[in-house]
Amino acid sequence: MDSNILSIIIGAAALIVGLILGKVIFAKNANKKVEEAELQSQTILKEAQLRGETIRKEKELEAKERFVQLKENHDKEVFDKTKKMNDAENRIKQKEQTINQKEGNLDKQVKENDVIKENLNRQIELVNIKRTELEKHQEEHIRRLEKIANLTAEEAKSQLIESLKNEAHTQAVAIQQEIIDDAKQKANKEARKIVIQTIQRTAAEHAIENTITVFNLESDEIKGQIIGREGRNIRAIEAATGVDLIVDDTPEAILLSSFDPLRREIARLSLQRLVTDGRIHPARIEEVVEKTKKQIEDQVREIGERTVIEMGIHGLHKELVRMVGRMRFRSSYGQNLLMHSRETANLCATMAAELGMPQNMVKLAKRAGLLHDIGKVPDEESELSHALLGAKLAEKYGENASVVNGIGAHHDEMEMQYVISPIVQACDAISGARPGARREIMQQYLQRIKDLENLAMAYDGVEKAYAIQAGRELRVIVEADKVTDQESDKLSFEIAQKIQTEMTFPGQIKVTVIREKRAVNVAR
Repeated sequence: MDSNILSIIIGAAALIVGLILGKVIFAKNANKKVEEAELQSQTILKEAQLRGETIRKEKELEAKERFVQLKENHDKEVFDKTKKMNDAENRIKQKEQTINQKEGNLDKQVKENDVIKENLNRQIELVNIKRTELEKHQEEHIRRLEKIANLTAEEAKSQLIESLKNEAHTQAVAIQQEIIDDAKQKANKEARKIVIQTIQRTAAEHAIENTITVFNLESDEIKGQIIGREGRNIRAIEAATGVDLIVDDTPEAILLSSFDPLRREIARLSLQRLVTDGRIHPARIEEVVEKTKKQIEDQVREIGERTVIEMGIHGLHKELVRMVGRMRFRSSYGQNLLMHSRETANLCATMAAELGMPQNMVKLAKRAGLLHDIGKVPDEESELSHALLGAKLAEKYGENASVVNGIGAHHDEMEMQYVISPIVQACDAISGARPGARREIMQQYLQRIKDLENLAMAYDGVEKAYAIQAGRELRVIVEADKVTDQESDKLSFEIAQKIQTEMTFPGQIKVTVIREKRAVNVAR
């Protein structure tokens, strides 16, 4: 029991001693930390003082620089203002000098005017004196004339006025007639000038279309495939396209004949696909022709859209755009209809501009010129003429009344109600009547064929020359003793080049030189 109490007392004493030691140690540590904190705070204060001093110096420096800058600006402004004031003073002094000079000149001029006025007054007095004397002499002269003519002054004046009046009337009538004749002559001359300038400013092309298309083949063996067994393939093609296929002895070529260029184009593309594919039979032919027709229809729309964009015509109905595209595959008197319509449109716009018409009327004239022949490409046949049918179609698709009248009146089948109507008529005639626009007459055609043969006969060694295939091929037969094989090739090339440079012809001309060696002996 006593040992336990002793242990407790010792433990309590040890605890107290430990607490005291801990407190002493903690106090030492706390004092140390306080000292360190004081040192750190002093260091921070010193750094803050140094930084504040640095900032103060920087601000003072900036303030000095700012002051110097402001002072310079102020001095500059004062200098500029002073300069402006000096300039203004100089200008004022110059103006004062100028005014003073003008005042001196004005005083001098006033004095001179006074002198002139005095001289004029003296001259006026002299004139008045002379006038009085003249009036006296005139009265005396009139009294003498009245005494001689037995007429008073009033009666003589009346007779003189009547005589002058009749003479003036006669001269006025003559002058009026001269003015009218001169105006007519100038009007006709000016009209011809406008038409000539219009034609010259429009680029024209020879636009002759044929009714035959040549389809070239790689070899003559393909002709048999196109004809087919007992001619079934060629009959199927003709039935599907409405085009006549002419298979003759022309080497590596088949002729497609039709009055409708659209049908010929469908037949040409269909044949090209069939020959490329190699499968040629009636069922395949019908399938290819239908696909080609759809392709051509898309091509027609594309041609129409491209045409109206190139011509700068906007807001045209899509059906009229399609008809414009169809004109590409139609010819009139051998002239391609689309080329003719484009040319007419350009002529109309140029002539309207030459006549000084407003810009909107120039655009309407160009629009009417492009559409004037759309009655030639209807989807369905009609008993109306192409001019009236075209006017009906234009009115149906919302065209301007002046455009409708210009289309319908360009062949005098409708009364002309707008100023652009005679312009469309005149430009249509100009486009159709220019040289090379329409198909040649027979005499010109025959003369061209003869000139083609004579051109070949002019070469040495040529025995005969024949223009065949309506002038599309020139066959030249040479003498074998005078022309070699190598010379035959050269001769063919030279003839083709001479035809190209010296002759005018549609399409192309094939030159074939034939050299035949014959050995002839007689057995007796």
